[in-house]
Amino acid sequence: MKLGFNSMNTLKDPSPFTLAKALEERDFESLWYGEHSHIPMSLRTPYPGGGTLPEPYKGMMDPYVSLMAAASVTKNLKLGTGIALLLERELFSQAKTIATLDQHSGGRVIIGTGVGWNEEEFSNCSQLPWKRRFTALKETVEAQRCLFSEPEPEYHGSLIDFDKVWFEPKPLQRGGPKTLLGVMGPVGIKHAAQWADGWMPADVALPDVVQSVQDFRHLVAEFGRDPSEVEITIVVMDNPTADKLKAYRDAGVDRALIGIGMDNWDKPEIIWPMLDEFAPLIPELSA
Repeated sequence: MKLGFNSMNTLKDPSPFTLAKALEERDFESLWYGEHSHIPMSLRTPYPGGGTLPEPYKGMMDPYVSLMAAASVTKNLKLGTGIALLLERELFSQAKTIATLDQHSGGRVIIGTGVGWNEEEFSNCSQLPWKRRFTALKETVEAQRCLFSEPEPEYHGSLIDFDKVWFEPKPLQRGGPKTLLGVMGPVGIKHAAQWADGWMPADVALPDVVQSVQDFRHLVAEFGRDPSEVEITIVVMDNPTADKLKAYRDAGVDRALIGIGMDNWDKPEIIWPMLDEFAPLIPELSA
């Protein structure tokens, strides 16, 4: 199992230059940044974690620009979005950004994405129907894959539709970066099993990780796909421990992402001791 690090990517966090170098020096596999271009002040959509929306959500920086900064000071560190809101950006511009990042980083990009939880934020950015957001995401990813792989790409879906275009350069990774779907509910999990390159749930949303992994692998097979080719990345939301990570490895999880936890998002000084604590565990997790 690979071990990555997940950050809110605010001005209070260590810069991508500093954090990425520290992760690569300690043999972490990857760095992941999430995305919220803005947060509507109405806050009509309840925060999924319950209670008041944590302040760091309001100050998240752009994940792609930050990952390019991380790429500039590293050679092997994977660069992930955890998660990117693909539906809240214009399709071609976003695909160009991803392809450019993949080219300049030497093919190190992984795209974690989801439909998002804030309906007002979604509506501010997109004319796509909120009630059909899973279909919209599926078609967006399919259209991106087409742009990333076809010499004369065109796509005709129920929500995304365009005739032949020139789209160059392609990403360095053939066919484009892998797309992992960050979802926890039954509808989202079904989509992940059906068409995504991987599933990226938060561990706190899974009542039993071992059973959840088994159920997901079975669902992938039901869709006629090879379960070994669909990654599972667990986002460890609270209290990562060596025993918990080893249990996830033994359950068949491919990658775990640790971070400083929601209660400590305004305490970046906790990051450095955490990296030093978990770095020695990496060889055992990957064995």
